[in-house]
Amino acid sequence: MINQKRWFIYPILSPEADKTLGKYDPILRQLLYNRGISTDVSAHAFLEADALFDYSPSQLLGMPEAVDRILLALDNHEMVAVYGDYDVDGVTATALLVQTLTAIGVQAEGYIPNRFEEGYGLNNEALLNLQNKQVKLVITVDSGIRSLDEAAFARQIGLDMIITDHHQPAEYLPQAVALINPKQPGDPYPDKDLAGVGVAYKLAQALLERLAAVNPPSSKPFHFKLESMLDLVALGTVADLAPLVGENRILVRNGLRCIRSKSRQGLLALAGVAELDLAKTTAVNIGFVLGPRLNAAGRLESALAAFDLLTTPDPQLAGKLAQALEIHNRNRQAITRTTQAQAEEIALKDDPDGFILFAVHPDFNTGVVGLAASRLVETHYRPAIVGQRNEETGYTRCSCRSIPEFHITEALDQCASLLVRHGGHAAAAGFTVKNENLPELQDRLRQIAREKLSTIDLRPTISADMTINLADMTGQIINTLEKLQPTGYGNPEPVFVSRNVPVKSSRTVGADAKHLKLTLTAGKLTFDAIGFRLGHLHPVLPAGTLVDLMYTFETNEYMGRSSLQLNLKDVKLAGEPDNNTERFA
Repeated sequence: MINQKRWFIYPILSPEADKTLGKYDPILRQLLYNRGISTDVSAHAFLEADALFDYSPSQLLGMPEAVDRILLALDNHEMVAVYGDYDVDGVTATALLVQTLTAIGVQAEGYIPNRFEEGYGLNNEALLNLQNKQVKLVITVDSGIRSLDEAAFARQIGLDMIITDHHQPAEYLPQAVALINPKQPGDPYPDKDLAGVGVAYKLAQALLERLAAVNPPSSKPFHFKLESMLDLVALGTVADLAPLVGENRILVRNGLRCIRSKSRQGLLALAGVAELDLAKTTAVNIGFVLGPRLNAAGRLESALAAFDLLTTPDPQLAGKLAQALEIHNRNRQAITRTTQAQAEEIALKDDPDGFILFAVHPDFNTGVVGLAASRLVETHYRPAIVGQRNEETGYTRCSCRSIPEFHITEALDQCASLLVRHGGHAAAAGFTVKNENLPELQDRLRQIAREKLSTIDLRPTISADMTINLADMTGQIINTLEKLQPTGYGNPEPVFVSRNVPVKSSRTVGADAKHLKLTLTAGKLTFDAIGFRLGHLHPVLPAGTLVDLMYTFETNEYMGRSSLQLNLKDVKLAGEPDNNTERFA
């Protein structure tokens, strides 16, 4: 399968929006308009990361009951376990809540299941072990909303449970002391897009507000500022691809300030091994530098190493843990490349013209199957499912990644009778299935995908904010773009199109010549451009070729020097239609 990209460029903003946003420069007006912002009030709130709504945590269903139960545990000196997940969102949520509870005097410990031995979410054996350790209350973070049986088992053995989660609930909800999830039916909370760590932060906020209400500030028995936990919120929110709009935008912007203050010893050590200047950290750095290293522990061994890194004040221990995560991340990259190649071969051999890619193998590492599935989606623009079939246990565990045209969790919901467990979002999910049910599941998912996708033009569409003359791209535009930070999922980096640009030189760089390096001219100006994974275009871009470019505009810092650079999203021959199916023919 070879998918050529379609280009979409946003229409010019309306005259009404142009007038309403008139105090901003023309480029910023267009960028705001493309993000659904067309009034002065909404523009000010977005640019300043101010709240347009009341984000009081008391609005979340279950919050009063949860706070009451935690304070009871405090009064009775009960052991509390925070039960998390092994990805960055789950680890940061666990660290945040454990540190908050400990600061107010609760006996709290974190528990993160082992991906390979326990799998995702709550499990009865872990709950029984916690109960045997005299734990009286379990608080889940980033998990639990679909764990009906496990919640019932907890009640059976005398464990109280507070479930905090952000995943989509199923038809029936688990029974617990309190359920906190803005997506649960009837919840009035104005922002439904909080990450798991964001929901944990709201619980901590409600808890501290209750304590402040009953204890005057001068009599508080602890000195703890919840704002010091915002670095964890930023890490988990960005790494989990929660939309960077609404409250998430506020939390992440403030969290980035917290990260840049270098107050968390573990992050300082992790930035050191990654050769990242923590004082200049952006959301992009979280997504591509810090996040993958924190995730690496849970993908290959145990996520407890990442939890320990984020919670230790000891510089020496932080250094050792950061080095370990760096090694894990390099190993993870190598295993991912191998798994992706094998998964691609299996999927295309089994169903070369299918609408969903399915690859299962006993030797696949469950810690990287999601990454391999993501790469398959990226390459073939089809939903992809990659998993490990375990003959000893009799179960297959899979990770799923999808495209905007196919809601993968809804597809799994239609196959629920075949699954042991499943859950996720529109674009990503996971499930466990008995081996004997795997063939029927594959057939059913292929049929669902065929019905949904067979009439759709399955080529990826990449979007640009506006067309601009390359000669007009200056450092002043970089200053304008900074106002949109933090960018990421839900608030993408601004993307531009420039047309009829002469290529001065072209070459490939990187391992296996995967990347494209161009030098471009625009009048008297010269620009460098890098196109990651576009190295295959090099042979058709000799010097003198006129091209149309889609790119982000950025500052490249190398060896202490800064220069303006285009980060290419795609390149086509000048004059070629934006929605053409054949390129460089």
